[in-house]
Amino acid sequence: MDEIKKEDIKQEVFDLYDDYAHDRVNRREFVQKLSTYAVGGLTVASLMSFLMPDYKGQIQIKPDDPRIKSEYITYQSEKGGGKMKALLSMPADVNKKLGGIVVVHENRGLNPHIEDVARRAALAGFVSLAPDALTPLGGYPGTDDEGRTLQSKRDRNEMLEDFVAAYDYLKDHKATNGKVGVVGFCFGGWISNMMAVRIPDLAAAVPFYGGQPPIEDVPKIQAPLLLHYAELDTRVNEGWPAYEAALKEHNKEYTAYMYANANHGFHNDTTPRYDKAAAELAWKRTIDFFNEKLK
Repeated sequence: MDEIKKEDIKQEVFDLYDDYAHDRVNRREFVQKLSTYAVGGLTVASLMSFLMPDYKGQIQIKPDDPRIKSEYITYQSEKGGGKMKALLSMPADVNKKLGGIVVVHENRGLNPHIEDVARRAALAGFVSLAPDALTPLGGYPGTDDEGRTLQSKRDRNEMLEDFVAAYDYLKDHKATNGKVGVVGFCFGGWISNMMAVRIPDLAAAVPFYGGQPPIEDVPKIQAPLLLHYAELDTRVNEGWPAYEAALKEHNKEYTAYMYANANHGFHNDTTPRYDKAAAELAWKRTIDFFNEKLK
């Protein structure tokens, strides 16, 4: 059959994948429900193949790119998982101290896509640190399905401590100027919001389609926020009106964008939920924001 195109797939299929990716349905239920849409020449196998991430073919900045220096390091998270693994990246030619960015993965550990995003941040002129919250369980296991299973075994507040500790590590790193922000996606978006609550000196927070913090914690936020939401992501968007009202009530600095006809995960260029125009615009806004707040 002809190659499947994003435009040929019903929105319900993307919504179903979102349920699967966030453990609201298991693999058996996902396949069973997906069969409903296997019509007109489409098969369940072809739909599955189309929906799953392509990490090999979609890496923008390769690990050995000569423009950056990238290495795995370990840091200590006393209140979290203990000794944590992370990818530390920075421009190859550094002649001054740079702003730092903690890059927070989705709900499946530090996979190749998030490592790629961390290298993009380094190429943009920052020192990035991308921790793997699965470190206490052996690290990202190689597939997102296994990664989600492992991550579900960790307490998310304990994982939050791991990323707070990553902030501390990056703030004190000899290559940074002490100004550190955070960008995160999905689960990482929630972490980004919560780091803004937890860290008074956080210089900037950029949650992509992230769950909102408790409304009663909004007064604690000191960091400027840049929030990216996807119009079709009704699950996460449900919490935005109350969050925005609280941000306004307490005079917090924030800018929010709602990307039209975009799905949850629109920045992730390894799956068909990717929206090139929205992703590129959101990333440009993100880097511009960090250039303003971390320099």
